[in-house]
Amino acid sequence: MRIIRPLVLLILALLLVACGGGQEVVEPTAAPTAVPEPTATLEPTATPEPTATPEPETTAVTSLEDVQSAVVQIVAQGSFLDPEFGMQMNAAGSGSGFIIDESGIAITNNHVVTGAALIKVYVAGESSPRNAKILGVSECSDLAVIDIDGDGFPYLEWYEGNINVGLDVYAAGFPLGDPEFTLTRGIISKARTSGETSWASVDRVVEHDATINPGNSGGPLVDANGRAVGVNYAGASSTNQYFAIARDEALAVINVLRSGQDATSIGINGEAVSDGMGLSGIWVSSVKSGSVADKTGIKMGDIITQLQGLNLATDGTMSDYCDILRTHDPDAVMNVQILRYATEEVLEGQLSGRELELSFSFATALENTIPGGGGASGSDVMTYDSYTTITDNSGQLRVEVPTAWFDINGNEWVDSNDNTIGFAVSAAPDLDEYYARWDVPGVFFGASAQLGVSDEEALLDSYDYSNSCTYEGRDVYSDALYSGYYDLWSDCGGTGSLYIVLSASPEARDFIILVSILVATDADLEALDHILNSFVVVVE
Repeated sequence: MRIIRPLVLLILALLLVACGGGQEVVEPTAAPTAVPEPTATLEPTATPEPTATPEPETTAVTSLEDVQSAVVQIVAQGSFLDPEFGMQMNAAGSGSGFIIDESGIAITNNHVVTGAALIKVYVAGESSPRNAKILGVSECSDLAVIDIDGDGFPYLEWYEGNINVGLDVYAAGFPLGDPEFTLTRGIISKARTSGETSWASVDRVVEHDATINPGNSGGPLVDANGRAVGVNYAGASSTNQYFAIARDEALAVINVLRSGQDATSIGINGEAVSDGMGLSGIWVSSVKSGSVADKTGIKMGDIITQLQGLNLATDGTMSDYCDILRTHDPDAVMNVQILRYATEEVLEGQLSGRELELSFSFATALENTIPGGGGASGSDVMTYDSYTTITDNSGQLRVEVPTAWFDINGNEWVDSNDNTIGFAVSAAPDLDEYYARWDVPGVFFGASAQLGVSDEEALLDSYDYSNSCTYEGRDVYSDALYSGYYDLWSDCGGTGSLYIVLSASPEARDFIILVSILVATDADLEALDHILNSFVVVVE
């Protein structure tokens, strides 16, 4: 038996403690769980690129080079009565226009199409014309909207920026009836100017120097990208000034016309005219069938001399005529007076009211009353050469008299005690002679708001000429503005002269009028009608 020495035992004990041999060893109750293999990471699915939304197809013009495709030549056929050239039967007039919608909606000028029996439209690249119908017109804005047969047309969009002086512009169209398309270049020289002409009254037009000629009417004025800046309608080649109806002005009217309505229009193709001798008005070259003018009885060749009692075109423009239309509803009843030039008849009626009928003429009614004429004013004079409009000193009274009645007094109306009772104007070849004699013609026109007279007949009763004239009686008087009565006195002073004294008031009866006219010759009968058709009190 081997004996282990204590030293050896001590060393072994120390080694066992250092190795943990002194702790209790616990047997495991189960086999250890295996560590799972790592699962493979899936690659992320690639996100598809978003699909671009396709741009809607459009036929809008986007360049100057393509403007021609949306500009059309318009040939209007019909009968027109021109104040300078007379009747033109089955005539064909040519103008321009441009398409603003792919469905065939196009813009042109009123004076290109109104009154035409047939409209033919030549679209770029086509040798045969297409028919078109008029949707709406405006004679005052000189615009018309037409609908061309077909669809899918190239069209012009509107310029969206400010229309400033210096903007490069191009006038496109078919001038002088030439089927070849033309394009001229210029700049905007005035961004806003007056649009008053003899055939239109436009609130805002732009002035430019891109040359236009007859036939360019209704064509577009475009920018360098082919967008419409305005509608060409007037020009003066002698001064290199040309005009287009501005975009905003045009759009406001076009939106109405596209709906099938007319705007500031009674349905005529008209022009302001004046004969230089006191006759002025709107010459009617043609009439749109079924229009207000047509239903009233207005015909080509008529001259609309008065509307709502106001003399028209005295300044050579359509301004007064169009201002009246703009201040009334389209279906408003308005008094109208017409001179039927061919027969020299004066007719009166109402727009949207009673039809035209022959107007009463004092001259016609009294032409056989003067036995052989007479008087120192010149019985051999059969007519006056010209007429002029005169006013009183306040500017509130206005009346047309022969230019030969150049002795004029516009002082206030005073009574026998020199008290001022109103406004007055008198005219005669010689006023002193007119007041002193019965053979010198002349007129007195007064209006008073403070005259102490209850009615028109009472005022007439205060004027008695029985010592010098024969009283022929009293009759009713009425015109578009005033109503009342008039007295007729004949053979005044044994000269054969007539004296007409008229008293009338407006519907409001806020003032009373007195008009007295001495008729000494046949020429004065014509003057009588001028006076009674023109006297007016301008109420401010």
